[in-house]
Amino acid sequence: MKHTDLALSRRAMLGAAAAASLGATLPAWAQEKAAVQFATLLDFTRVSTFLTDEYSQGQQDYIKLANLEGGIDGHPIKMIIKDHASCPERGIAAYNEAKAAGAVFFDFLSTPVANALMPRCDEDHLPMIAFAHGRADAADGEAFPYVFPSAAIYRSQAALLLKYIDEHEGGLKGKKIAFVHIDSPFGKEPIELLNRVAKTKGFEVKLYPYPVPGTEQAATWSEVRKNRPDKVIIWGAGPGQAVSIRGAVTTGISPKDIHSVLWLSESDMSAFKGSEVVGVKRVTLVHTGTDHPILKRIVEKVVNAGNGSGDKKRVGWSGYNNGVASMAIAVQAARQAVQKAGAPLTGEKLKAGFEMLKDFNAEGLMPPITITAKDHQGGGMGIISEWSGKQWTPKSDWANAYQDVVWDLIKEDEAKAKEKK
Repeated sequence: MKHTDLALSRRAMLGAAAAASLGATLPAWAQEKAAVQFATLLDFTRVSTFLTDEYSQGQQDYIKLANLEGGIDGHPIKMIIKDHASCPERGIAAYNEAKAAGAVFFDFLSTPVANALMPRCDEDHLPMIAFAHGRADAADGEAFPYVFPSAAIYRSQAALLLKYIDEHEGGLKGKKIAFVHIDSPFGKEPIELLNRVAKTKGFEVKLYPYPVPGTEQAATWSEVRKNRPDKVIIWGAGPGQAVSIRGAVTTGISPKDIHSVLWLSESDMSAFKGSEVVGVKRVTLVHTGTDHPILKRIVEKVVNAGNGSGDKKRVGWSGYNNGVASMAIAVQAARQAVQKAGAPLTGEKLKAGFEMLKDFNAEGLMPPITITAKDHQGGGMGIISEWSGKQWTPKSDWANAYQDVVWDLIKEDEAKAKEKK
C-alpha cells in the first residue's frame, strides 16, 4: 500500500472513530427521537492539512456540547465525517454517500469541492455552509438558495482591511499598497475590489503573485522591494503565509504594515520568535481564546470531562473556534426550523431556518449575522486583530466595509456566468 493510501486509511479511521465517539457521548434522552444527520466532508489529507484537523475538532466538540444540552428540540445530532482530499470527484462521491445516509446539512471546507457541489445542493434542496471559503456569488441567496457562506466572503475581508488602513493607519489617499497573493482563484478574488476602491480613495495597488503552493516567494519579494510600498496585504493560506511575512520583514517592511486575509493562524505565527512580528494584522471572523460562554462550556462539559476530539492545546485557536462557529450557526438554524415547522428536519425546512437567523452571534463568539433570502453572507462583518507575540488581539469593533462594491461585483459575476451558458 502506498504512503498516501495509508494516510487516507488513517483519516478514514479517524473519521469513523470521531463519529462513533459522538454517538457514545449522547445522553439517555437522545434515544427517544430520530437523529439529525450533519455531514462534514473535509480535506484531511492534501491541501488544507494546516487547518482541517483543528477546524473539525472544534465542530465535533461543539456538536458534543449541543447534544449534552438537548440537541435540536430533543433530536440528537450525528456527524458523518469523511475525507475528500479537496478533490471534486471524491467530494461528489462522499456527498452522494452522506445524502443516501440521510444527511440534511453539508460542509466541505474546500473551494473546489464546494464550487462543484453548489448546483447539486440547490437541485437536491440540501443546505451547505461555505464558511470563509467558496465563490463570492454564493452570497446571493436568490442565485444559490441552498448555499450559505454565513460569514464575510473574501472580497468583504479585503474591504475590511482597506477600511482599517483608512481609518486607523493614516488614510488610504496617496498610499502605495502591495497585494502579494498566491496565483490561484482564491488569491485573485479580491483584486477587482481593491482596484475599484483605489479609484475612489486615491491610492495605488500593485499586484505581486507567487506560484502555488506558496513556499517559494523570493522573486516576488524582490519585486516588492523595488516599489517600496507603504502597506502590504498578504493573501495566501497554510505554510505560504509565514513565508510571506518573512519575505516582507526581510524586505524592510514593518510588521505593523503587514495585513492578512483570515488564514493566518497561531501555528503560522509560532514560526517567529519573541517580538519579531508583533503588529501583524489580519481579518478575524470569530473571536479566539476560551473566554467566551460557548467555549467555557465546551471546556467544562466536553474537554475536561475527557470527551474532547483532539489536542487540548488547540481549543480556542482560530481554526478550532471557526469550526465551533460553523456548527453553532447550523444548529441554531436547525432549532429554529424544527420549532417553526416541526420534525422531521428536511433540507427545505433547514433553509428556512437559516433565513430566520437574525443578529445571531453565538453568545458573543462572532459578529451578529442576519441571513435573509437575498443575503446569505450575513452582512460581511469582521474585526481586525493584531498579533501580540502570543495571541490575536482585537483592534476594531465588528463592522463591514464597502458592501456596495462587494455586491456590484457579485452581480457582475452572475451576469458573466449567464453569458457563458
